[in-house]
Amino acid sequence: MAHRSLHDVLATMAADADVVDEVVRAARTESPEVATLPVSENRRHVAIVLAAGLASFDRPGGAGEQDYAAAAVLGADRAAQGVPLAALLRGVQAGRSRAVEIAVERGKAAGVPDDVMLAALVDFDRNTRALERQVIAGYHEAELELSRTVHDSRARVLRRLLGGDTTAPSAEEVANAGLNPGGRYHCLLSDVGDPYQARVVERRLGATGGVFGLVDGRLTGLAPRLPAPSALGDDVLMVVSPAVPLAEVRGMHALCVMALPTAARSRGLHAVADLAVETALAAQPGLAALLGDTLLSALTPGDPFHEQLVSTALAYLDHGRRLDQTAAALHVHANTVRYRLARLGEITGASLDPPEDDGGTHVRHTVGWWWALRTWRSG
Repeated sequence: MAHRSLHDVLATMAADADVVDEVVRAARTESPEVATLPVSENRRHVAIVLAAGLASFDRPGGAGEQDYAAAAVLGADRAAQGVPLAALLRGVQAGRSRAVEIAVERGKAAGVPDDVMLAALVDFDRNTRALERQVIAGYHEAELELSRTVHDSRARVLRRLLGGDTTAPSAEEVANAGLNPGGRYHCLLSDVGDPYQARVVERRLGATGGVFGLVDGRLTGLAPRLPAPSALGDDVLMVVSPAVPLAEVRGMHALCVMALPTAARSRGLHAVADLAVETALAAQPGLAALLGDTLLSALTPGDPFHEQLVSTALAYLDHGRRLDQTAAALHVHANTVRYRLARLGEITGASLDPPEDDGGTHVRHTVGWWWALRTWRSG
């Protein structure tokens, strides 16, 4: 009979607006984030907690599927409302504690024996903790879904800004994607195509303040700041553009796409401007082959000595025709560099050194040799 009296106490509590207000007040006081929600939302929350207590008496197994579903929905709603999980749990626990305090006070006033009270409150606590776990599960599931939805929405805006879709997003859509319509952004293009790896790399790039997604199958982004090279790790190749207004990012993205194969010889961060010459030349394979046949037809691909001559000549051009710097880069004596360059001239019948500059002849001569040597070595 006393046990039944405690059930009546809890049933009365659940129907008592003053009790509900007291529990709501405890939750809102303990968690300011919960207090920003409408009071009606807090009341719904309290109703779920008190229902868990009544379920301890009404059903042998405690809370049922409907109770758990309501708790999961509560957690999902709080995630959608932007309430941090820690703040939500503070509110849940404060409300539960206050409900227990009131139940003890009223149970004692109703003459419920202490042993009955203790056993019932243990059941109540176990039941409400089970519902609390459902709140957490619902929160995490909704949080994950919201994250996917937001991420997918941002990726769609990126594709419209950078990809083949000619319909430009509105300023509102751009802002909703986390971009400033009036801002300037670097275009970042990686060689990462696997969705899982893309998310891993994207997390590394959080300090850039950018928006990322898969565009044409590669992890791509727009960011107000460039990443530190160390943020990429050793396994990622990325080409980056200068910062430009959003109206110009499509063109920068196209340049990054063109430059990506040129940069593929080494991992890390590459400025698209640094790859400009190689990218432009690589777009003309027919001319490259013609130039190679003209200057280097006497060399034999696969011959170790000829490959050594080509590598030395490239290093010589890359170091401004400075023998000392070339020798240091190759870890050989300057006379060795001089000998190899002479042998290259003998075999090809052409000089690596340009004639007297005459209206750009010097530059054209250097670029022609550099292009031919690079093409031969990579062939």
